[in-house]
Amino acid sequence: MRADDAQPEPAAAAARAGARTPPRLIGSDALAALIATLAAGGYAVIGPTVRDGAIVYDEVRGVADLPAGWTDRQEAGRYQLERRADGALFGYAVGPHSWKQFLHPPAELLWRARRTEAGFAVEAAPPPARRFAFLGVRACELHAIAIQDRVFLGGAYQDTGYAARREGAFIVAVNCGTAGGTCFCASMGTGPAVSAGFDLVLTELVGEDGHDFLVEAGSEAGASVLASLVSRPATQAALAAAGAVVERARAGMGRRMETAGLKELLQANPEHPRWDDVAARCLACANCTMVCPTCFCTTVSERTDLAGTEAVREKRWESCFTAGFSFIHGGAVRASRKARYRQWMTHKLAHWIDQFATSGCVGCGRCITWCPVGIDITEEGAAIRGHEAAGRDKPEVAHGDA
Repeated sequence: MRADDAQPEPAAAAARAGARTPPRLIGSDALAALIATLAAGGYAVIGPTVRDGAIVYDEVRGVADLPAGWTDRQEAGRYQLERRADGALFGYAVGPHSWKQFLHPPAELLWRARRTEAGFAVEAAPPPARRFAFLGVRACELHAIAIQDRVFLGGAYQDTGYAARREGAFIVAVNCGTAGGTCFCASMGTGPAVSAGFDLVLTELVGEDGHDFLVEAGSEAGASVLASLVSRPATQAALAAAGAVVERARAGMGRRMETAGLKELLQANPEHPRWDDVAARCLACANCTMVCPTCFCTTVSERTDLAGTEAVREKRWESCFTAGFSFIHGGAVRASRKARYRQWMTHKLAHWIDQFATSGCVGCGRCITWCPVGIDITEEGAAIRGHEAAGRDKPEVAHGDA
């Protein structure tokens, strides 16, 4: 199964299908008006901003908060901000944050119990206080949101907290014009062009003629917002320039992953010697799972105050790289780093397809960039494929390492 065959359309794509409006052009002033309009509508506008030496997602109140003139240089285990030669607002790839932290937060209250004179009272978690408007969502990130939609909303039991946060979200997507050194979304069929699942999509055009944005609406809500902005019809020159922006990003991919037969290859090689090689380098720090926009594992914990008057149950992010993640009576199922890395990569690229009919990887490259020792998932896949292609004998099964 190829990755582009397995990837789902982002959530609400069916409802939005055919809703794209003719492209319009807006300027920076209209972008500022867009942010103001969304904020006035009760949205918390979340977008890219520069903080702590990285481009991260946080609340933005105007164009001045966006990373104007900044780009990022990414390689395995390396991330660095650099100045661009122009004032592009979205001239970077992706940073350490993903939109997951807002829809599937790192810590979430499930319920709170308080002691009362009559016994005790249990309070459910309150509904979200504000709706989110996401500004600057890339194609790979839209697919990541769609994958999490399938995980949290697609089965018999839905995550009510996720559903409440997701239902009210307004998405302003951006077509990529800059590929990072660790990007491989083109291999996964998830970018760099945005296809569906958005309310508005922008393509940033920076040139000698000015600084504009080609904008299309993908929903009725998006069309309504677009109609309130000062815009003008898109010219053929602007449409051609927008196409060139996306093709530049497609041609600039820093990585490539061969997905044909990858699922079967990984599932057929649980004892490949490459797992020992990667285990010797892996720190089991869980960085890859924390920055991944699709990883969804959690643990549930309870705590009580010292007076014994209140108890809370919380859900928190967990990682399959921690020793306690697979712990059961008698010990951990996956006690070694080899077993944990194999579980993560094989689940991400193979078992996920069996569970959710989609690969769990969108090719954003975050796991490569933010790995302290620079482990590269595309390199690991190529190494296992290369070993098989060379026709070497399969290694003997090493028992005792689950």
